[in-house]
Amino acid sequence: MSIPSAVKSTPIEGRQQLIDYLAAGEKPREAWRIGTEHEKFGFRTDDLRPPTYEGERGIRALLEGIAARYGWEIAREGEFPVALVRDKANITLEPAGQLELSGAPLETIHQTCCEVNKHLDEVRSIADPMGVGFLGMGFQPKWRRDEMPWMPKGRYKIMREYMPKVGNLGLDMMTRTCTVQVNLDFSSEADMVKKFRTSLALQPIATALFADSPFTDGRPNGYQSYRSHVWEDTDPDRTGMLDFVFEDGFGYERYVDYALGVPMYFSYQDGRYIDLAGQDFKRFMAGELAAAPGVKATMKDWADHLTTAFPEVRLKQYLEMRGADGGPWNRLCALPALWVGLLYDDEALDAAWDLVKDFSMAERRALRNGVPKKALKLPFRHGTVRDLARETLKIAAHGLQRRAQLNRNGADERIYLEPLLEIVEAGQTPAERKLELFHGAWGGSVDPVFKEFAY
Repeated sequence: MSIPSAVKSTPIEGRQQLIDYLAAGEKPREAWRIGTEHEKFGFRTDDLRPPTYEGERGIRALLEGIAARYGWEIAREGEFPVALVRDKANITLEPAGQLELSGAPLETIHQTCCEVNKHLDEVRSIADPMGVGFLGMGFQPKWRRDEMPWMPKGRYKIMREYMPKVGNLGLDMMTRTCTVQVNLDFSSEADMVKKFRTSLALQPIATALFADSPFTDGRPNGYQSYRSHVWEDTDPDRTGMLDFVFEDGFGYERYVDYALGVPMYFSYQDGRYIDLAGQDFKRFMAGELAAAPGVKATMKDWADHLTTAFPEVRLKQYLEMRGADGGPWNRLCALPALWVGLLYDDEALDAAWDLVKDFSMAERRALRNGVPKKALKLPFRHGTVRDLARETLKIAAHGLQRRAQLNRNGADERIYLEPLLEIVEAGQTPAERKLELFHGAWGGSVDPVFKEFAY
């Protein structure tokens, strides 16, 4: 799901180009795909510390090992390997070396789950002999922010210097969080709007179901999804529930206006990142930035800029679902199953929209703000978020059933919702399960999480 190289160097002549860029994401239903991304924490199996970039057991050696054995092409920044590319998938590095798979655009959740499992097998085969393991959770459970390494990527250096100016937890977001996301298509502006509104209103339900970040610095932090809380104090200019999405007249044009109002981070010019943190993209379009004299923004700059807004649902040439904590492999398959079931079947989309269309702005905000601590137990109207989650999963299951995509055993995609159905039926989130272990079998230590919940 990348911008064609011919478009990259196109100068931006006006706002309509930016609108047209988003509209160019429209695809007929038969071309809709599922792009799943997930991040995970690396740790050294002997001392549980996150691996540094360099060294025999470092992230660089891991990337080079995966590339050599499994036919990935290495992408470099300067002399440093920072990503791997194979077919339409990428392996990239988050700021503290969290390893991210950005999966290929696939047709079914069965294919997605195969891709996830193959990726984890490949990583494990290289990491195990190095004494490195990987953990899926929403927030680093043990190590302090100042104990996390930094990867040699230019954009992260710029963000690292800017983040403390606009929020208290931005550096934690960069170095100590992991998520699982799914990217989904739309057929028209009206289809995009309906999917955006429905998924944005339901994003707190996903946050509650996937809540798996109850520890900070080795102790309970009072949250079930601390990762979700971190976004509340990262940068108010580029995060949140985007109330304007629910206003009459919302569409590509209104999202462009929003994105133009998001302060810049950088521009990538001639193989290096130019620090434009806090600058106005509209002035960059006009060639008026002192830090980039005479340089005018191109469509590549616009595509990059769209990746620097971090709302709960993000629009590029597809919609990104951004509300879930990272987790174990079966929840990496469950997240795309949830959203595909809700958004890729017309009847399910209608039912999901009916569920949320009369939520007030105050209610949507209360869900967003309350779920990080209370998750499924958060009161809502005459019930709780657990009740909403149960109804949401029912709609998703019907959507997946109607899609009727069968695996070789004749099972449809509903099988991937099972971990979420178990969470709702038990009324216990992954975070609550870990807290129970922490206060019981683990004897007040988070260390066992690295063994019991590693991939």
